[in-house]
Amino acid sequence: MQIHLVDGTYELFRHHFALPSRINSDGLEVAATRGVVMSMLGLLEEGATHVGIATDHVVQSFRNDLYDGYKTGEGTEPVLLDQFWLLEDVLEAVGFKVFRMVEHEADDAMGAASVIAAADERVERVIICTPDKDLGQCVVGTRVVQFDRRKGLMIDHDGVIEKFGVPPESIPDYLGLMGDSADGFPGLAGWGAKSASTVLARYGHIENIPDDAADWDITVRGAAKLATTLAEQRELAMLFRRVATIDYAAPTMDNVDELLWTGPTDSLAAFAERIDAPRLVERVEKLARTRN
Repeated sequence: MQIHLVDGTYELFRHHFALPSRINSDGLEVAATRGVVMSMLGLLEEGATHVGIATDHVVQSFRNDLYDGYKTGEGTEPVLLDQFWLLEDVLEAVGFKVFRMVEHEADDAMGAASVIAAADERVERVIICTPDKDLGQCVVGTRVVQFDRRKGLMIDHDGVIEKFGVPPESIPDYLGLMGDSADGFPGLAGWGAKSASTVLARYGHIENIPDDAADWDITVRGAAKLATTLAEQRELAMLFRRVATIDYAAPTMDNVDELLWTGPTDSLAAFAERIDAPRLVERVEKLARTRN
């Protein structure tokens, strides 16, 4: 079997900005929710059998306690925030396993679930469906891969190296040095993608990088200044690495059998009406009949 682990929060944002507005009879914007649900049904219709969808039930997580500048829900459109819980409810009504993250984030859920799934000998491949570069650290050979559904791009271990210049295990270090504007931490001044990948391709992890550029056995533009900055702010870089590191202990599931899609719940009709999707029940029930 193959396991699909989907970044539901990313999908919600993607569909929100891609689709025209759709207001239901209660005056609630539902376009993004409808878009994600239809996309997930498409995944099933393409042959997926075991699907887990990770969501940020709340925007903030334990990382906000680690670093004050970490991303929050500030600036997110209310019509989008209002759909966070609605999306979870509708997906569960369709019959999907949803990982609702509170203390953790959707990224942590996908990483944690990928470890559980990869440990099951029945699983042929685990596909983490998100373009988020953080999840590159979860890739394992060709067994656990990352998939950008929008671009149709599948990335395995060699693909991570090709894309970032470092192997999966160095991705947190890479982000710790260069930062991640999407998540709200800046990295170290002067350190960019090129310098971070070049240095980490040689030294692997932040703690292995010598303080003095004279001790570097690689050629990097501006090495002296980069080394000085790192020597002075190594503790900060380590903090950013911690922020960028997936927590594999996030609560998700006991085993992959929980991810098997077998059909909708009795509440689907009510939710289909709420998101203005009159044909949803028929589509889901038709698909369920092909699985039973």
